[in-house]
Amino acid sequence: MENQQKKGVSRRQFLGTAAIGMAGVAMFSSLSACKQKVVDTDLKIGIIGMGQQAMFLMNGFLQIPGVKVIAGCDVYGVKRQRFEKKVKAFYEAAGVQVEVQTYEKYQDLLARTDINAVVIAVPDHSHAMIAIAACKAGKDVYLEKPMTFTIKEGQELRRVVRETNRILAVGSQQRSDPNFQHAVNLVQTGALGQIEKVHAYVGAPPKPYDLPEETLPADLNWDLWLANLPMPIHYNSQLNPPITVEPEQNEQFWGGWRWYKEMGGGFTTDWGAHMFDVAQWGLGMDKSGPVEISPIGDGTEFMQFVYANGVVMTSEPFDEKKTKGVKFIGKDGWLEVSRGHFLASDDKFLPPAAAEGDTGPYETKIPHQLNFIEAVKERKDPVVPVEIGHSSCTVCTLGNIACELKRTIKWDPATETFVDDVDGAATKLMHYEYREGWKLV
Repeated sequence: MENQQKKGVSRRQFLGTAAIGMAGVAMFSSLSACKQKVVDTDLKIGIIGMGQQAMFLMNGFLQIPGVKVIAGCDVYGVKRQRFEKKVKAFYEAAGVQVEVQTYEKYQDLLARTDINAVVIAVPDHSHAMIAIAACKAGKDVYLEKPMTFTIKEGQELRRVVRETNRILAVGSQQRSDPNFQHAVNLVQTGALGQIEKVHAYVGAPPKPYDLPEETLPADLNWDLWLANLPMPIHYNSQLNPPITVEPEQNEQFWGGWRWYKEMGGGFTTDWGAHMFDVAQWGLGMDKSGPVEISPIGDGTEFMQFVYANGVVMTSEPFDEKKTKGVKFIGKDGWLEVSRGHFLASDDKFLPPAAAEGDTGPYETKIPHQLNFIEAVKERKDPVVPVEIGHSSCTVCTLGNIACELKRTIKWDPATETFVDDVDGAATKLMHYEYREGWKLV
């Protein structure tokens, strides 16, 4: 029945595997229309973490009027070299004189009083610790998703952001994508009728670390990379993809730390911070969340989240390709949305046709970074402020906790506590003890 009703439009996938370089970097499609909103006063930015994602973000921030990238930090020496080379080349080509410095320790970058804001694109386990330190140092923060590694970290970061009056934006950039905005507007205005189900496919939860030990590069400070993690973890190049500057060879894959429970949240948090985030947004559950979470295998084929109003969200594919996206199913129709793709039960639900942009990675196709800069200069919340980043991240982490315990758990989103957690097992997984010498706040 459903297949016979499908009508839709598919646009080119935006997420590419283009090499990271200054040549051919795509401008934000709406940048020219937004230039007048940005005050023409230089805002100085430092970037903490210089891997593949950071290079995408750097390319975007470099092109925003009134912004100067002047410092970077990474525990891997060759990535500091790449950063410095690329930033200097950009400003030299633009005829702008900018002094660029790099650091091994994020504390040294944060100590600079001339830096207004920082971009944090490090592995998840260091997100909260560095973001909290940045806020306390008086910096505004663009923080990669998922916002934090644990629920307690999210609670503490949320508190510190508001106590220090800093701007914090989370990199869930689909919130700035017209297709996702259109989908959420249809859901929230009742165009699909009462929503009964949501399929938000993200992929599998994390697995135990099982990569073999490899020789540590001489210029990689592994102790600083591990930072607050309490358990010994040996180096493997999959965790921190190698690069070369001469000749230029950038990352050939994403850092694999995200797939292992000791360091990341698997696909649950990596893609959940996008797709569960959109589902929560559409359902009007920002700053809230589900009340019951079931893992894979506890009477369910897929991870399942039940909301107080009876809506059920599952991490269930909506097509044979297992596209990572969201499908909202209402009494009067349905729609599914993913990156570069929109399909609906009726043509009237389709978004307005949009012109194709230049080729380039998805991270540079939308004005999410520009929204952060505007928020900083106007001292207002960005499109994904800390509270939304926390609630979306919490949904992901709750899914992983349920999978770890192999049982259904109950959650009170108002108090952010577990219900009927008799043995305290679920509550214990809200955080972990940091390694000696490291602290959250």
